[in-house]
Amino acid sequence: MPKTPSVAPGLHIDSLLAHGGGGHDPATGAVSPPIQTATTFVRDEAYELIKPGHIYSRDDNDLYHKTEGLIAALEGGEESRLFASGMAAVAAVARIVRPGGTLLAQSGIYWGTTLFLRKFCARNNIALVEADACDLEAFLDEFSVTRPDLVWLEVPSNPYLKVADILKISAHCRQTGALLAVDATAATPLILKPLSLGADLVMHSATKALNGHSDLLGGVVTTRDAASEAWTFIKEERKLAGAVLGSFETWLLLRGLRTLSLRVGRMNQNAAILSDYFERHPKIETVLYPGVAGHPHHDIAKSQMKGGFGSLMSVLVKGGKPEALKVTGALDLFQRATSLGGTESLVEHRYTIEGEGSGIPENLLRLSIGIEHADDLIADFDQALSAI
Repeated sequence: MPKTPSVAPGLHIDSLLAHGGGGHDPATGAVSPPIQTATTFVRDEAYELIKPGHIYSRDDNDLYHKTEGLIAALEGGEESRLFASGMAAVAAVARIVRPGGTLLAQSGIYWGTTLFLRKFCARNNIALVEADACDLEAFLDEFSVTRPDLVWLEVPSNPYLKVADILKISAHCRQTGALLAVDATAATPLILKPLSLGADLVMHSATKALNGHSDLLGGVVTTRDAASEAWTFIKEERKLAGAVLGSFETWLLLRGLRTLSLRVGRMNQNAAILSDYFERHPKIETVLYPGVAGHPHHDIAKSQMKGGFGSLMSVLVKGGKPEALKVTGALDLFQRATSLGGTESLVEHRYTIEGEGSGIPENLLRLSIGIEHADDLIADFDQALSAI
């Protein structure tokens, strides 16, 4: 039986990513892993498995194991599990809270997560408390009042780009026995590692920058402690409920991860240039980006985020909804679409998506900064802003 090749330990994370977390395929010598499409695996005449641990592909998939191992290494965690989408990963973590329990969630986060948590908690007799995690004193005061079982943060938050103090909140969680989960989708594990700051679980929508090419849905959860009760539940939830990623999608994700470092580097560089441009533009009212020196959470972001501040930002256009929509309509290079983290730059008028009930400002544009040349991105906004 040939030994499975692997990348030597101690390599820089860039090298680990470039090799997809491992060496060539031992069966064929291929430099990229094969896609195993089989859903079930045979046994021999004695009814022993031909390959131990391979019964049914809902959980037994070598591509899952390879990709999950690479992401766990990126996060500095013990284990990861892939899910069919980012929201499937959110749902699996939320289900840790039993009926009668309490979930304390950061307010002003991704609207899809907020809506899901509200409906999920209402249906299951779970108390949902939403509070501003960046008002640290008030947020920590909620612990003594609500006694949460699970605390949910999003760092940086989408679309307001707030940065909660994970270190201080995680210390309070340990004191009170609460579990802390952090959605770090907008940062990527190359910039922010919540597990190293005391979080118990970290979640990403793999649809976004981890894959980076806007061509798959996926999610992933990583744990700091693979022996914990919460992680045992999440593994069972993924296997038994069946919210698994397909083999082809997992292969695409692993391929995308190989260029993560290069993409994140360029996207962060472009975001820094664009934020400086917007800060100086007379038709931009406010820039929401933690890399801006005047951002209220800039110092916390610097202490937690390494190598950049992410490629997601929001800007408030001077005026109101008509002006914001006029700018989006005039953009050529920025594509008008809902997502983030891809190679292409996107613009989204969030009020149109969320509606009045979310409280989103009508003049807010959410931007996902891609890997194009920064001069072209600036030129596109120059001509679009001249329209108002």
